[in-house]
This record gives sequence, C-alpha cells and structure tokens, in this order.
Amino acid sequence: MSDTAGAAVRYSRVMLKISGEALMGDQGYGLHPPTVNRIAEEVKSVRDMGVEICMVIGGGNIFRGLQGSAQGMERTTADYMGMLATVMNALAMQSALEAMGVFTRVISAIPMDQVCEPYIRRRAVRHLEKKRVCIFAAGTGNPYFTTDTAATLRASEMACQAIFKGTKVDGVYDKDPKKHPDARRYDHVTYDEVLEKHLGVMDATAIALARDNDLPIIVFSLDEPGGFRGILAGQGTYTRVQG
Repeated sequence: MSDTAGAAVRYSRVMLKISGEALMGDQGYGLHPPTVNRIAEEVKSVRDMGVEICMVIGGGNIFRGLQGSAQGMERTTADYMGMLATVMNALAMQSALEAMGVFTRVISAIPMDQVCEPYIRRRAVRHLEKKRVCIFAAGTGNPYFTTDTAATLRASEMACQAIFKGTKVDGVYDKDPKKHPDARRYDHVTYDEVLEKHLGVMDATAIALARDNDLPIIVFSLDEPGGFRGILAGQGTYTRVQG
C-alpha cells in the first residue's frame, strides 16, 4: 500500500466501527457536537478517496444494556434500550455528514420508518454503490448481541474488505498502555490469539464471526487526526487482526 490510489483499490468498501463513547469528547455522557463533526470529517475524507463506507456506532454514551442489566433491569429490555441509543447516535452522525454534503442513510435493524430505513440487504448494497455512507443502527435487532457483533455481521453481509475499529489507542497491546508504560503493541495478531489472550479487541462472538469469514480487523486510534485516511493511504500506526 504505497500510495493512496492503490490503497483505495485494495479497500474499496470498509466498515468503520466506533463506540458511542467516541462521540462524548471530554464529556462524561451524551453527544459532543464538535467531536461528532471531527469524526464526520474523517469519514468524508475517506469517502472522497472513492471508498464505500459502512458504519456502526455503539450506544454506550447514552445507555449500555449490560450496565442496566447489572442494576437489576431485565437484560432483554436493557439491550433494546441500548439499541435505541445507537439509533440516536446514528442520526447525529448522519446530520453531521449531510451538513458536509455527504449523502447518508441510517438503516435500522428495528423498523422505525419515520426516522430511518429498515434493514434490507440489497437496498443497503445499492446505497453503497451510489457512494452513500450507510450507518447501521439498532445492532442486530436482537438482545444479547453487541454492536461489535453487529458490525461484523453487517460487514460480512455488505462484502466489506475490512473492519476498521476506531479506539482510544493506536492498536492492540498486550496490556493497557495507559496503566503500563512497558505495554507492547502488536503489528499483527491472529483471531485465535485475541481470543486466547483476552486482548479485548471485540467480543468473542464478533471475533469468531470475523475469523469464519476471513474478515481482517484494523485497530487504530480515532483520536489521531487523519488516522482513518492515513491507514487507507498506507501510513499510520495500527494493529491488523487476521488469521
């Protein structure tokens, strides 16, 4: 991947997975509009390279199903609330992208026709072919599955060539680099190593699904300006998870 054009050809369609917390900025809760706009600019810069982009955004900045469950709420109900939170985040990202002139569709696994489109695979593929950014919301539509699993499922269905997992750090480490100065970053790690060493890239279901479909996961820092575009152009620091 020595130049931008070559990288764009290599990854003509990708999935960007980010957490809901990524939209909080320095706040402890909710949405931080300047942060949403900054991430939208990253997405636009990659779309401008000719890459077709799918997105899945978590809901942890608004509501996290597991936390609700831990506080005594029924797990299924808590998970559905978390799914609705992802729709709110998807709409915020859509608003930011369309303000920049990027045509976007929010596609929900839970039908809510007044707000967004229901998930129909062939229609979603057509949106991508028309260079629209597709933001998949409401997870898989089922409780007990994370948005990591939803991202891997949709990436497989959309025939994405890689999942880009935007995080707070520039790759996968053998231990938390914020707590351990001697933490070592992996350039490449296998799916099985992620599972065996509990490296926390994604949950086990998502990793197993990616492994079964030979779908590479690129873990990079979302806080580094231009990081998403840079990796597609063959630059930057990241960890590649593959067989």
